[in-house]
Amino acid sequence: MQVETRSEQFDRHSIIGRLLTKLHLDIPLLLGLVLISALSYLILYSAGGQDMKILNRQAVRSGIAFILMMVLAHINPYQFKRYSVLLYSIGVFLLIAVLVMGEIGKGAQRWLDLGLFRFQPSEMIKITTPMMVAWYLSIDSLPPKWKQLGGAGLLILMPTLLIAKQPDLGTALLVASSGAAAIFFAGLSWRFISVVVVTLASLTPVLWHFMRDYQRDRVLTFLNPEADPMGRGYHIIQSKIAIGSGGIYGKGWQGSTQAQLDFLPESSTDFIFAVFAEEFGLSGCLTLLVLYVAIISRCLYIAVQAQDTYTRLLAGSLGFTFFVYVFVNIGMVIGILPVVGVPLPLISYGGTSMVTLLAGFGILMSIHTHRKFLPT
Repeated sequence: MQVETRSEQFDRHSIIGRLLTKLHLDIPLLLGLVLISALSYLILYSAGGQDMKILNRQAVRSGIAFILMMVLAHINPYQFKRYSVLLYSIGVFLLIAVLVMGEIGKGAQRWLDLGLFRFQPSEMIKITTPMMVAWYLSIDSLPPKWKQLGGAGLLILMPTLLIAKQPDLGTALLVASSGAAAIFFAGLSWRFISVVVVTLASLTPVLWHFMRDYQRDRVLTFLNPEADPMGRGYHIIQSKIAIGSGGIYGKGWQGSTQAQLDFLPESSTDFIFAVFAEEFGLSGCLTLLVLYVAIISRCLYIAVQAQDTYTRLLAGSLGFTFFVYVFVNIGMVIGILPVVGVPLPLISYGGTSMVTLLAGFGILMSIHTHRKFLPT
């Protein structure tokens, strides 16, 4: 039996390190993404009723998403800055096209049929909005003046309203938060932030007036799910039962009675965290949260290490958007936020959100690994 020497181990590791560097992949970030993606197959198999077709489709989608991430990581960030305006304009145009001729499904008009495949432009705008806001704010010195803030606000408001019109409040929230994060990282004072929060709070009655009936029902259900336990409040009540029954260590893999007996709706998509909590308990949830925190921390580290204003704002906003994904999904599943259509990132079944998220991580890796090559 041959034993690998220390020098041979060092050579092997250095070769792998050089390969990852050549591919412009950030090792800590890549490791966190791979671990969560691997965990998703484990829980999807259980939540999806041991259906291998679900795993196969998810594997194909994640493979495409990781390939896209690697391609974007290889592109110099200067090219993202160069085409930010064009990509944002295309995204807004496609959102308008959705309202004019988009496909309607389940009461929402969100898709464009391009013949060979269907496309959801709101996913694209999650990336192009922070790119555009970062480009706009990087033109002048920071912190931004009132004129810059007004212009950035309009850039965020336009796609947000178009997506809310579809209607898709979950995606509209993600788009608005991604653009707002770029403004926040530009150096806003807490006094200004307080004014914005108070202003938005004062506009709540206006927002309530323009909300659709089912959206109002979601808010009312969030406030008192027990008022209609077999109707509107059924989802959140069953979710809480699943989470509570998991205890400290959970019931074990494939031991979720709420999912296996079909008590928990959307168990492989929006409410998959409840399945995870029932099977792996508090200890498993804490482990998953540690992985998410590690990824978010790495994103913020990349933002701090960025060499110019554009890449710093873009990296910070992409990292914050990932945080909002996690916070909103887990918040709605445990009952501290209203139910909206936001999946658990890299865990829930589906392809569009995974492709968008990994595209963002590809841009983050590009920003970090191309630092020495950015033009001055």
